Amino acid sequence: MLPAQERSVMLMKKIAKGTHRNVNYVSRLFQPQNVVPKDGIVKREDSLSKSQKLMHDLGVIRQASPGAFHLLPLGERSLQKLIRIVDDEMCKINAQKLLLPLLTSGELWKSTGRWEDIGEELFTLKDRHDRELVLSPTHEEAVTELMASIPQLSYRQLPLLLYQVTSKFRDEMRPRFGLLRGREFIMKDLYTFDTSAEAASETYKAVSKAYDNIFRRIGIQYFKVSAVTGVMGGSVSHEYHFPAAVGEAKLLICESCGYGTSLESCVPSECPECGHGFLKCCPGIEVGHTFLLGTKYSVPLKARFTTVEGKSDFLQMGSYGLGMTRILAAGVEVLSLPDEMRWPIALAPFTVCIVPPKVRKEVRKVQWLT
Repeated sequence: MLPAQERSVMLMKKIAKGTHRNVNYVSRLFQPQNVVPKDGIVKREDSLSKSQKLMHDLGVIRQASPGAFHLLPLGERSLQKLIRIVDDEMCKINAQKLLLPLLTSGELWKSTGRWEDIGEELFTLKDRHDRELVLSPTHEEAVTELMASIPQLSYRQLPLLLYQVTSKFRDEMRPRFGLLRGREFIMKDLYTFDTSAEAASETYKAVSKAYDNIFRRIGIQYFKVSAVTGVMGGSVSHEYHFPAAVGEAKLLICESCGYGTSLESCVPSECPECGHGFLKCCPGIEVGHTFLLGTKYSVPLKARFTTVEGKSDFLQMGSYGLGMTRILAAGVEVLSLPDEMRWPIALAPFTVCIVPPKVRKEVRKVQWLT
């Protein structure tokens, strides 16, 4: 490999000749910024998080309506970098990518009981034929119906791991903090199907390892904590959090062994895992959640497979989510200063900015590279 100085010279020559393809000019970048006039008065916004203010003021996002945001070119570039990391780690565990419809039948949600359980946070509507539909906050019902529609699904086809990266909707009463809590957001959701509870547990371990790899590649400290399953159901659940003062989750973390749990109220106590450490209370931003679901969805939606003995049995499921746009905002929240936005290097929209020297009276062009 050529020394760094020689590589830089070659790169500059390519830019000068116009032969380098991955060049983006700052002067052409769509980045509407919130510019404060000289001696202008800035109105204090106590309700804004640090990430929301910085991402808005520096042209990464733009609010469309309460809880919904335009993701501008810088934000979209960061999102695509995150998606590439996720796709890479999902590929390593043989997960396959698909795309499910955002509109799902209300009857599906009623059959699993979540129409009532989720309640007013569920975005619902009716079509011209008076059929009830849901703007999905998650896709357990839809993907389970998909599996139920496949005739003669064999044990030989399992385990099966299916995931997507798509928009989700939640009718938040008080959307706040920009991308940290909105009514529309982008999520990576993975659904797994196994032949037995034991096999599903092994798949859960494999996906959890992939999630650990994703967060290590992002490069921000995170906590993995045990959690309640809630309306999702199932027997096992873990959350992934970035520690941050603005975080709404209350975490208890053992400073000795790293054990953690998510609770409604923080009461420091002795660690139940190692027995000699103490649990310290800290706030966190939830950026991921995993569930071992069992047959909560496969039974009511009749999703079955044929066993090795030729019998019919219900699929054992798992559900695994990553808040993609929330990860972007949480990364900015954790790393930035009040007046200086900082990205984790793995998600930075651009990693190199070249300012060529001024040549005679020509106006120099500032260039950003991928």
